[in-house]
Amino acid sequence: MTTAPPSDVLIIGGGIAGLSLALRVADRARVTILAKAALTEGSSLYAQGGVAAVLNGEEDSFESHIQDTLDAGAGLCHRDTVEFAVREGPAAIRWLIERGVPFSREEHPHNGLEYHLTREGGHSHRRVIHAADATGRAMETTLEAQVRRHPNITLHENHIAIDLITSQKLGHPGPNRVLGAYALNKADGHIRAYGARFVVLATGGACKAYLYTSNPDTSTGDGIAMAWRAGCRVANMEFVQFHPTCLYHIRAKSFLISEAVRGEGGKLTLPNGKPFMQDHDPRGELAPRDIVARAIDYEMKRGGLDYVHLDISHKPADFIKSHFPTIYERCKEYGYDITREPIPVVPAAHYTCGGVVTDLSARTDLERLYAVGECTFTGLHGANRLASNSLLECLVFAKAAAEDILKQFPSAGPVPEGLPAWDESRVTDPDEQVVVSHNWDELRRGMWSYVGIVRTSKRLQRALRRVELLKEEVREFYSNFKVTNDLIELRNLLLVSELIIRSALARKESRGLHFTRDYPQALAGTPQDTVLTPAPPETSGRRANA
Repeated sequence: MTTAPPSDVLIIGGGIAGLSLALRVADRARVTILAKAALTEGSSLYAQGGVAAVLNGEEDSFESHIQDTLDAGAGLCHRDTVEFAVREGPAAIRWLIERGVPFSREEHPHNGLEYHLTREGGHSHRRVIHAADATGRAMETTLEAQVRRHPNITLHENHIAIDLITSQKLGHPGPNRVLGAYALNKADGHIRAYGARFVVLATGGACKAYLYTSNPDTSTGDGIAMAWRAGCRVANMEFVQFHPTCLYHIRAKSFLISEAVRGEGGKLTLPNGKPFMQDHDPRGELAPRDIVARAIDYEMKRGGLDYVHLDISHKPADFIKSHFPTIYERCKEYGYDITREPIPVVPAAHYTCGGVVTDLSARTDLERLYAVGECTFTGLHGANRLASNSLLECLVFAKAAAEDILKQFPSAGPVPEGLPAWDESRVTDPDEQVVVSHNWDELRRGMWSYVGIVRTSKRLQRALRRVELLKEEVREFYSNFKVTNDLIELRNLLLVSELIIRSALARKESRGLHFTRDYPQALAGTPQDTVLTPAPPETSGRRANA
């Protein structure tokens, strides 16, 4: 079958944004979820720190959380978005608690058992609710179990979306709107058209564009690339957050050491034991991530170091094991007892702050196409995301999208049917698969070397030229051979890398996560977002905009 049964809402992505949105609409709508891997493989599952929300009104306030977010965002946060997300935070947490997410609790001397709130870099108060050091796993598995049980939700794992189907691409008259998507079933190699009244992109970020990343292999910018090819604007793609502390070990594959380790007293030191963060910022280890990452990068380059140390061994062993059980056990697997010795750490690409432009209802430029989570630009993160605001954004905007979709149901019309099948009549099996893997490796090394924590215009121009050549090679492959998972992901990563580079070249200043030696100072006046607008999408052809 080349066309799948239609649905009311097609959600592309199986992380917390996608699952929470599905559960919010499923009582009134038929929902299909396409997850490119098993639900145990997305970025959401690996989120350690928690969700930032004002839950202690006696010691914290909305105004404080708003100001911390604005400060971290270096002048580029949209205040209306920040206020909306922060004020919706407590309700989002209550919804998760009602769903059964097992957040950590501790005994309070006067109030009994309370939810434990931790503090992370950039926050002025303890406001991060968490489930030990595996918050993403607790949230994802709780929501996953309910999604699998819901009669109105159909879940397809190991299905990677290829492109959106739009009325304009099919040559239909009238305003352009989304009709569904083509997706590859990785198990049998078949490509099907999935029609839907509404489509939601919840595909996560694009940090696999970099050689070193804390993200899983699924973070290849698919939603951003598909939306761009369908005619949607993207914004602030130059702001890629590098997490300061990932475990340095040849087998660890950049295992993330949570921000909360520093929030609970962990100290960054050189291998000789000398602390260094106070030399870079008076907030020390609690400075925002961009400052900490640049400080580590500077110290590593200055000393010719492969890593620095993060040391929390001065805390009681029981405290460390109870607060960071996952980190403790994982580090122990690699030979480090963090109750007795420091952890070797390096920065790694962690979060894509820019993405598909949306409004406060998660609507994109394309009619009936929504986007939620890391693939979006909402204006919340500005030039640097405040720690633990990412899961907050997923939850708040998934709710906003769900409400807007349900509001439009009465006038949305029928589910699109009769979508054209994917045409493979003129393509062959790839005989140069090694080229794809080599191009993938070259892209990631080039992005790390030239578009990393510290940039220059010359490096960016060099990276852009190479990406353009790689795009031409992949365009030929995509046009002439049967598509594979690796080819789809490489195609998307090349496009997103180009958007990152072009955005970085357009910003003639250093701000937040974007630091360039050619323009080391921030521009005076009101800072502007970097908004890129695609050319009108091509019409017809199952591989338009190859």
